[in-house]
Amino acid sequence: MNNVVPPSYTTLQVRMEEHVAWVAFNRPDKANAINQVMWDEIQACFEWLDQEPVVRAVVLCGEGRHFCAGIDLAMFAGLGGGENELERSRFVEQFRSVILRLQGNLTAIERCRKPVLAAIQGSCVGGGVDVISACDMRYCCDGVKFSIKEIDIGMVADVGTLQRLPHIIPAGVMRELAYTGRNVDAVEAERIGLVNQRFDSYEEMIEAVSALAQDIARKSPLAIRGCKQMLLYTRDHSVADALNYQATWNAGMLSFEDVMQAIAATSEGKTADFKD
Repeated sequence: MNNVVPPSYTTLQVRMEEHVAWVAFNRPDKANAINQVMWDEIQACFEWLDQEPVVRAVVLCGEGRHFCAGIDLAMFAGLGGGENELERSRFVEQFRSVILRLQGNLTAIERCRKPVLAAIQGSCVGGGVDVISACDMRYCCDGVKFSIKEIDIGMVADVGTLQRLPHIIPAGVMRELAYTGRNVDAVEAERIGLVNQRFDSYEEMIEAVSALAQDIARKSPLAIRGCKQMLLYTRDHSVADALNYQATWNAGMLSFEDVMQAIAATSEGKTADFKD
């Protein structure tokens, strides 16, 4: 049993269950809409999770009825450009840097070397889809609603959905959802591969996701981190490049201690106890 005390945040709740960290969006009165504080805390939290050796898997969920209602619209206050061309140019430069910063906030989820499992209920729209696109696996319960909502407020989704989701769902479906902003329910989400599995109830989903996260946490943490690294690299590179990188990775990172320990535990019908 570990004695790690997670950092405290204003908009997130973090707790440990053995080697699994549970991270919950904690603005239930705002349907967990992401305000500026939450954007920054997401990055800080996942950077901590990445570096904390005791953490081997992460479950991301939402407090209250909803997973995440997207960006807090209060953040749009004051947007608009200057009145003349010089002011407009400076505004554009500044606004681009804001978008890049928000992208970096969510990229921290993907860069976290520990597998991140999203447990989704209620609304998951706009920025919520950006979030789950950066996760390793996604699970939902009946009553969920997914939507790439940015198109309905005259925007191009700009924080990761259009870059990551095409690697998760079919291309034609991706375009349809991006162009229309229509809702996707739990049944369709499972059918198109947006989620790994659909559950009848929230309680059933949480129980199943918890069991899966604990199962992952019992594997060699070094091997799990290597799997995530290889899968991300393979997504963005050719097969030949990925194979070469895989060979180099195992040549330098393979733990023969973990391999022998896993083989011995399997032969004895036991569970190996790997180092963090």
